[in-house]
Amino acid sequence: MKITLRIFAVLFCFLMVGPVFASATSYQTYTYSIDGAQLLSPDAYVPNMPYDSEAMKLPETLDSPYDLVVDENMNVYIADAGNSCVYCLDSNYQFRFKLSTFINDQGIDDKLAGCKGVFVTDKYIYVADTDNNRIVLFDPDGNYVRHLEQPESEIFEDNAIYKPIALAVDNSDRIYVVSSTTYQGIISLDPEGNFQGFVGAQQVTYNKWQIFWRQFQTAKQRALSVKLVSTEYNNITIDDKGFIYVTTSSIDANAQQGAITSKAGTYAPVKKFNAGGDDVLGRNGFFGPGGEVVVNYSEILSDITGPSKIVDVALGPSGSWSIIDEKRSKVYTYDQYGNMLFVFGDMGAMLGNTQKVAAITYQGSKLLILDSTAKTVTTFTRTDYGDTLIKALQDEIDRNYDAAVENYQDILTRNSNFDAAYIGIGKALYRQGKYDEAMKMFKSAYETENYSNAFKMKRQQWANKYFIVIPIVVIAIIALVTWFFGYAAKVNKKVSTTKGKRTFGQELLFAFHLIFHPFDGFWDLKHEKRGSLRGAFFYLALAVVTVGYQSIGRAYIFNPRATSSSFFTTILSILVPVLLWTTANWCLTTLFEGEGSFKDVFIATCYSLVPLILLIIPATAITNVLALSEMKIYTMIVGLAWVWVAILVAVGTMVTHDYTLGKNILTLIGTVVAACFVIFCAVLFSTLCAKMVSFISGIVTEIAFRL
Repeated sequence: MKITLRIFAVLFCFLMVGPVFASATSYQTYTYSIDGAQLLSPDAYVPNMPYDSEAMKLPETLDSPYDLVVDENMNVYIADAGNSCVYCLDSNYQFRFKLSTFINDQGIDDKLAGCKGVFVTDKYIYVADTDNNRIVLFDPDGNYVRHLEQPESEIFEDNAIYKPIALAVDNSDRIYVVSSTTYQGIISLDPEGNFQGFVGAQQVTYNKWQIFWRQFQTAKQRALSVKLVSTEYNNITIDDKGFIYVTTSSIDANAQQGAITSKAGTYAPVKKFNAGGDDVLGRNGFFGPGGEVVVNYSEILSDITGPSKIVDVALGPSGSWSIIDEKRSKVYTYDQYGNMLFVFGDMGAMLGNTQKVAAITYQGSKLLILDSTAKTVTTFTRTDYGDTLIKALQDEIDRNYDAAVENYQDILTRNSNFDAAYIGIGKALYRQGKYDEAMKMFKSAYETENYSNAFKMKRQQWANKYFIVIPIVVIAIIALVTWFFGYAAKVNKKVSTTKGKRTFGQELLFAFHLIFHPFDGFWDLKHEKRGSLRGAFFYLALAVVTVGYQSIGRAYIFNPRATSSSFFTTILSILVPVLLWTTANWCLTTLFEGEGSFKDVFIATCYSLVPLILLIIPATAITNVLALSEMKIYTMIVGLAWVWVAILVAVGTMVTHDYTLGKNILTLIGTVVAACFVIFCAVLFSTLCAKMVSFISGIVTEIAFRL
């Protein structure tokens, strides 16, 4: 009896756990944090079924499937370069007809050759007949209509080979062609196949060796080298508004990852062009759209390293769009603003994985992925989580903000790491005038631009409420500053006519004369002893405090990641440059008849730091009332402070050592060189010490092991 009960218990457990295992996928879905860490996410798509040639009832086995598209009736088209044909399937992935042989407009038997691209409109099926260097048009039933030969234009270079591998057609029947041997950009043709121009030429990238070698090349060799390192496109699609999406996989690795990190478009592997050829792709996420973010082995501990190889782009519902990485067999999906929605997929033979992803397309709520190695088309079904996500995106487009908030809140209950949900809720709260709540949501997603917009509205409300207090406070601050500088001027004038020992307060106030009258100030600082070591150390300490406050006191908009320096680092950031400059300058000037001692140079350098205290502290404070668009004010003030310090240091060196202008310039340059030499020696010495410690430690360990 007990054995029977145990068997039933085990079976019951399997029945309960079974659905969990059944719903598991062969890959992980994730997004990225602001630091580039992968954050697990619920599956937005789950694999349904892979269709091979037999399941699709094709007349022969797929050979080299290259492209995959879906028409408005949900029919599926596969361009097979190996079989030189295009297979047309119905919405259930069953064979309808095949485009291969036909009788052309000259009444001659003709056939496709190595076709790699296909695009379908409500009028025609456009086939990129790659090896025949042309585009062939068929009607929706597969009947031949006409073909477009290689376009002619003086813009094309001599002996240029036209190799169409992908194409897209807009609502006006203009044709945009990607040619595998054309680096000038996308080829634009009118409906009759006449050349119209190039769109969106990709900028050429060079590595360091190529840049060096080009200095010795002739003009003809340079022109040839452009072809060799060109970054031509590899795929294309177009939306209903005429915006062209293109991908490329031939960009320099460092340039591509730099574009993703900086969110720049110049060397991005995916772009969106308007009619004028301008890249208008939204890049509002933590990283620019372009595939994997963390690609170094030391950071991911994976055998697959290096930048993503983006080979296709597909347009999804509600402004979403996806790209595929051939190297990792992953799908990266973004919204219309460039925010990452999710990443999924992996390399392998399990259901949902691919061996070599070649193309991607949407079929309504389904996603289709073409595997060129396994020669299959795998269908993915959108999950309930994915449905909710798409509904939220559509509600935003339709300006149904209340519904969007509900959907985003539903998403957050399942995925608290989904930053786009925080942004969506924040936008809805912003439109409702709830700026404090909106700012909290934007802050949760590190969304500084929208946070700044909400902050400006909150600031306007605050200014309207306290419109009488603000001018009073401003006038009081100006009056206080004016009084202080006037008081300092009176004290300095009085002290200049008296002799005897200076008080500590008088030594400190002298700095406010020195920074405005540097030539007289540095002369009096040295010869009249208007300053002192204790004053120098005081201002050096204040400079350290200033840099520390700048590190931790900036408002959220100016420091969204809340990065700050440690106390020890803050001290070193000021102390090391001051001591390094003082030491290098004194060592150099002792060889070139400098009249200043080490003490004189140190005091002059420390007193030169006063502008940092006067400008950076208030600049950091006002970041709490500045918006993102006003960041230039803060940058300008900080830049002015450092320029002021540099001028004072230069004048202080000149006056302290009694140099002429020309000799002082040479001394300043020599001091910088000497400082670099000291740094080099310090690094070399520390490295040798580390090697020595490691060597001795190894010997001790070996002896202890043998004993």
